[in-house]
Order: sequence, then structure tokens, then C-alpha cells
Amino acid sequence: MSAFKLPPVSDSQNGWGPVGLSSQFRDIPYAPYSKADKLGRIADWSAAEGTQGKDGRGAGGDQRGGRSGFRNFRDNYVPFGSNAANAFNYQHTEDEASFSVVDNRSTAQKKTTGFKSSSGQRGGRGGFRQQGQQRTQFQRLGANRGGFGGARQQQGGQRGGRRGYSNWRDFDRNQRVRDASVKVGSDWSMLEEIEFSRLNKLQFEVEEPEDIALYGAVGTYDKAYDRVNTKQEKILQQVDRERDNVTTSEDPILSNLASEPLAEGEQRVFATDTIIGVLMTAPRSVYPWDIVITKTDNKVIFDTREGSQLDYVSVNENSTDPPMDTGDKDNINSPSALSLEATYINTNFAAQVASSEQVVELENANPFYNPDEENVPLVGYRYRKFDLSTTEEENITLLVRTEVDAVVKSPQGEDTYITVKALNEFDSRAQGAGGAMEWRQKLDSQRGAVVATEMKNNSCKLSRWIVQTMLAGADHLKLGFVSRTNPKDASRHAILGTQICRPKEFATQMSLQITNGWGIVKTVVDLALKLPDGKYVLVKDPNKPVIRLYSVPKSSFEEAEEETEGAEPEAA
Repeated sequence: MSAFKLPPVSDSQNGWGPVGLSSQFRDIPYAPYSKADKLGRIADWSAAEGTQGKDGRGAGGDQRGGRSGFRNFRDNYVPFGSNAANAFNYQHTEDEASFSVVDNRSTAQKKTTGFKSSSGQRGGRGGFRQQGQQRTQFQRLGANRGGFGGARQQQGGQRGGRRGYSNWRDFDRNQRVRDASVKVGSDWSMLEEIEFSRLNKLQFEVEEPEDIALYGAVGTYDKAYDRVNTKQEKILQQVDRERDNVTTSEDPILSNLASEPLAEGEQRVFATDTIIGVLMTAPRSVYPWDIVITKTDNKVIFDTREGSQLDYVSVNENSTDPPMDTGDKDNINSPSALSLEATYINTNFAAQVASSEQVVELENANPFYNPDEENVPLVGYRYRKFDLSTTEEENITLLVRTEVDAVVKSPQGEDTYITVKALNEFDSRAQGAGGAMEWRQKLDSQRGAVVATEMKNNSCKLSRWIVQTMLAGADHLKLGFVSRTNPKDASRHAILGTQICRPKEFATQMSLQITNGWGIVKTVVDLALKLPDGKYVLVKDPNKPVIRLYSVPKSSFEEAEEETEGAEPEAA
């Protein structure tokens, strides 16, 4: 058995470090060290095989050679003596810039390889183009089915962005500042401020209304317009029958009902279907609006101002990039010009599709025109009463003037009421088009995608039409698709097609809850009934999802109305 010989051990009494150097180490430079230097492991025998070394690519290891989920041990400590000198560090003297990879393949072959990669890598710009072509094929399949998924894919392909990413200028959208619909006076006092988030939580159910009276006359819908398509379009004609939207306080029927004495504990509210529709769809509105409220005793009247924006039809209000006012008066695609154009289209389309040869006279004559006048508009007015009471002690009734545009023969031979509205296309390439497709190319083959785009860009407008149809008790909503004959000319239009909708089914498709709308109306009515007698204004903030209630002097808006009436003869 061999004996163990202990090596010599030197003990330094002067400090930390070696006592002296032997002859074999005298020519080697010395790197001083201290107690703060860390002593690490020379080799990590516990690491998985193939993972040691910074260039290792072993199974379960990352690109740095460590274990999965851990950094390599050599990255976690400082080597012995590195704090003092770098005499032992490896000095790289080769210039790697002089080396290059020799590849005889052509550039086209390299790009093709990037295309065919199935791992989802981009493969250069050409890879983006290839992915865009693949997406277009899927969009066509989805859009042909008429589903909303296909419509979204179609819109995403038109934007030209990457899949899963929106346009890079999305941050700049909807950042423009709009003017209020009415100027808040210095003598106005704000009483209430309600956010849309609170309005969305309201719920209230209303029973079937009671019909009070029927006025006016309606034409029979011409079913020939159901056969209109992009290849057999019809020119939109200008009809001489002007249609006025008379406000509540100027309605003779509602004025007579307001003058009647009330029963004990009864409270009455008077409004038009336009005003109730605005309240029920308030959380979807983007553009500013205002409603004048007059409280007298136990009666509340909701009115619109002279020249109010509620008398006009908006265009692409809910689009991610709505039409923008550039300040150019000749711009036919500004929000105000498009609103006038849409109102003109709706008035003429409703009058054109209702045949004047087969007129159905209602119980009473039109209350706004004399029977002897010519060109009386064909429109029916249904005055209806809704019960807004929540308890037996309450007695709150809402009297609303609703409108119907035409009648249609049912399979049983009975006359059923319908409302007629029109969606309009101005220029699919213009700013504010909202990614809409060209109707003359897609309306017949991809009707579902076109309607889905309109539901997205005009959510508030379509919701109001649905609410007004349900308030009037009409069985169907007839939608028309009207487009400019020339995108640069806003005076000539053509009818490209029609579509009939059931209001309840359409509301479900748009996620429109009628009970939520009635909850908003109930809240505003209760708030108005608790106010002292006077005049108030409910204003939608032009740039925030908020409505505010102001108390205003009784003489407010009267001077503006007198000036408007006095200016009419001069304009004529």
C-alpha cells in the first residue's frame, strides 16, 4: 500500500496571497485578487449533455447553452481574477468581415423559399404579399356565405395590413374635435351628467301600446322595386312632395292632448318617434345632438330646435374613420354635405317606392296640410300611448307621434304597415368611406358583407330606424341601397336594390336591446318629472360619451327661431 505524502503548505503572515513564487512561475504575469473575487466552477457536470458551452444547441437547452428556463452558470458569476486584470482574456485577432458565405442560388430562389415556408415566417416582403393573397381567397369564401366573419375578413384585406394588426394610423382616428350642436350659454346651469356606461346598464319593459288615432294617407309599396339589382338599376327621381318633421309642441294633435285636463295623480309626456329613437339609441351616438325639455305642472314636452341635427340623416357616424370636415364648402364628402344628401335620398326614395295610384286613406286627414293643397306627402301618422308606470301608485303615460311610409298586402289580403329607409353610397375610395365595398360590384353577390359593413359604420342610424319601426307598430322595415351615378356628382343617384327586414330580428343581429332603450327613456322621463317648472336642454357632448342636462332661461331659442322665420322670405 502506497503512503500518502502531504504537499508543502505555505502560511503567509503578511496578508492574503501566495508567500512566494517558484522558479517555474516567475515568467508568467501575475493577476492580483482579493476576497471579493468570486470562485466559480470549472465545469458544470450537472448540466444536460450537449448544453455546455455558449454555442451549444442541445435538446432542452436554449440558444445560450443553458438549461431550459435557466441561464447558463457562466453568466451568473465573475471568473476568478477578472476584477483585477485582463491579461488572461482571449484576444480575437481575426477580422470576420473578410469572410462571406458562398451561395450559388439566385435571389428569386431565396424569395421563393421564404414563400413556401410552412412555419408562418414572413420570408421578406414577398412573404407578406403571398400571405395577403391567401387571405383574399378566404375572404371571398366567407363573404360569399353572407356571414359577418367573411365581411370582417373582407374589410381586413382591403385595409392591407397584417393579419391581427389594424392600420398603423388607428391612433390618429376619432381624435378630431367636433363642435357642439348648441352653444352652452353663460346663464345655463348644469343639473346632471350621465355617462353612456351608466345608460347601458338600464332596463325597463313596456307593454303593448294603445293606438289613439290615425292621420294622413299612405301609398301601396310597389313590389317592382324588389326586382331591382345592379344590372337593372332605377334612377332615383325627385319628388315634389316635401316632408316636414314637425316638432312636438307644434303638432296640433299633441297640443290638443296636452290641453286636456289630467286625472288625479296622472303625469303625461309628449314626444315624437324621432326624439324617442334618439334617447333609446343614445349610447351608440357619436355626433352631438340636443333635446329641449319643457316642464309645466305634471306635463313634460320633448322638442327639437329649429334646424336641429335630429332632422337630418347621418352618414358613417360609427365608422373608425368617419367623414372629416376640411373647411371646403365645395367638398361633397364632408359630414354636413353627406347628411343633406342622405336626407334628400331618404325623402325621395320613400315617396318613389310608394305608389300614388293605390293610396290608402287613414281615419283622419293629414294634420299638417289642408285637404285642398296639392302635393301632400303620402305618410301615415299613428299617435300611440305607452305606459311607463312601475307601480300601481304611478300613472305615467308617454304619447308619441309615430310614422309609417307605405302598406303591403299580407298573404291573408290585409294591409300591413311598413317603414321605408335608404342607405346611401357616396364614394368607396373617399376619406370616411369606412372600408365599404363598391356596391355595383358586390351588392348582388355579397349582400351579407355589404349589410355587415353598413351595420358597423351606421350602427346608430340603423338602430334608430329599427326603434322607430317598432314604435310605429310596423311589421317590416324596407331598406333601399342608393348610390351615386358618378362618385363625383352628389345630385344624381340610382337605386341598386332593396331588402326587407323584420325589426325584432334585425335588432337581435345588431345586439340592440329594446329594454335597455326603454330604460334610458324611463330614466330621462323620471328625471324630467322631478324638475321644477321651466325649460331645460339635454345635450350630448360632441367629443365624449356623456349627456348633460342644463337648466336654461325660458326665452332661450326663441330669438333664434324668430330670426330663422324672418330670414325665410329673404332667401326665397
